[in-house]
Amino acid sequence: MDNKRRVVVTGMGAITPLGTNVEKFWAGLLAGQSAIRRITRFDPTQFAVQIAAQIDDFKVDEYAAYIDRKEARRIDLFMQYAIAAAAQAFQQANLKIDESNADEVGAVIGSGIGGLTTMQESFRTLFDKGPMRVSPFTGPYMIPNMAPGYIAITFGVRGPNFSVASACATGTNAIGEAFEIIRRGDANAMVTGGSDANITEFGVAAFHRTQAMTTLFNQDPAHSSRPFDAKRDGFVFGEGCGILIFEELEFARARGAHILAEVVGYGATDDAYHISAPVAGGAGAVRAMRRALQKAGLQPAAVDYINAHGTSTQLNDAAETAAIKTVFGDHARRIPISSTKSMIGHLLGAAGAVEAIATVKTLETGWIHPTINYEFPDPACDLDYVPNTPRRANVRVAMSNSFGFGGHNAIIIFKKFEEA
Repeated sequence: MDNKRRVVVTGMGAITPLGTNVEKFWAGLLAGQSAIRRITRFDPTQFAVQIAAQIDDFKVDEYAAYIDRKEARRIDLFMQYAIAAAAQAFQQANLKIDESNADEVGAVIGSGIGGLTTMQESFRTLFDKGPMRVSPFTGPYMIPNMAPGYIAITFGVRGPNFSVASACATGTNAIGEAFEIIRRGDANAMVTGGSDANITEFGVAAFHRTQAMTTLFNQDPAHSSRPFDAKRDGFVFGEGCGILIFEELEFARARGAHILAEVVGYGATDDAYHISAPVAGGAGAVRAMRRALQKAGLQPAAVDYINAHGTSTQLNDAAETAAIKTVFGDHARRIPISSTKSMIGHLLGAAGAVEAIATVKTLETGWIHPTINYEFPDPACDLDYVPNTPRRANVRVAMSNSFGFGGHNAIIIFKKFEEA
C-alpha cells in the first residue's frame, strides 16, 4: 500500500432478509440458513418468479428517534433501510456528529434503482386518478441520492455526499469511492454502503424478463439460489441495506474508536461488452482485481478469502471462476470462496455492501460462511466454494467481488488491522 492516509472500519449496520442487525445476519450466514421464500408482499400467482428473499421483521417504529411516524409513512422503504442501518453503524462506531466534525464526515450510499416502491405506487395513482393526484414527494423519494441525502439530514454530516448507481456493483463502488475520498483527504470519516427495496410487482416482472432470474424453484425456494452449482439457473431477488463507517486512522485513534478492519484496496473497471452478460473469461473482473491488489500493495498469494459475487447464474459464476484463476494462478485452488447470495439472494445495489460486512466479520471472527445448495459440481466452476458448512480459517486479507449489468466490475480488499 502506498503512503496515502490509512482507512479503517469502525462501525457496521445491516437490514437483511436474515436479520435486521449485523449479529443476526452473521449468525444466519454461519448457520447456512436460507432466507428465500414465497413472496407475500403481493400475490405472485400470475408471475413466473414467485420467490424472493423478503425482509419480514423490519419495524420502522424501532427507529422513531431518527424517522418519526409521519415521515415513515412517506419515505420509500430503501430510505428507511438506509437510515436504520446507518443508526446501527453510528452506534457501533460511537461516532457523535457535532459542529467540531460535521464538515469532515460525508456519505456515499448507492442504490441500484432507488425508490421503486414509490415509483410503482405513483404510476398507479397517475393512471388511476390523474396527474394532479401524484404525491409531491414522488420526485424526491424515488431518486437514489435521497438515501445519502436523508442520512446527511438525519445525522448532520456535511462532508462529500452523493449516490452511486452501477447495478449489482453499486454497493462496492460506493464503498470504494468512500475509501478514496478519505485517502485523498477530502473527509476524515464516511458513511457508506448500499440500499435497495425492489420486491414489487414491477421489479419482479422487469427483472424476470432479463432471463437472469431463476424460475425452476418456486416450489422449493430454500434451494433456489445455488451459486457455482451445475444446476443453477438464475439469481433470486433480495432486498436490504448494509452501511459501514470508514474513518481515517488518526481520526479514529484520536477518539479511541474500536477498529474492526482496515480497507486497503479498491479496483473498478468495465467490460465494455454487453448490457448484462459478462465478457468470456471475466477479463474486466481480472483487471479490477489486479488493480485492487496493486493499490493495496499486495501479491495475489496474500489473499486468504474471497467473498464472491456468486449470483447463481450460469454465465456470471463461470466468468468469476475463470477470472479468479487468471489473477491467482495456482493459489486460486487454495483460496476459500463463498457466496452470501446463496442465502439472501441478490440485493442488487445493496449486495456489495452487505457482502463487505460479511467479509469484515470473517476477518473479525475467523469464520468463513458457507455457500449453501452446492450439490452438483460444474467443471467450469471447480474451486473451493466452502460448500454447505462454515469453516474456521486464519484470514488476514479478504477480497469482496461485485459485478453489475452494464459490465461494471468493483473489487474491495480488507485486512486485519495492524498498527505497523
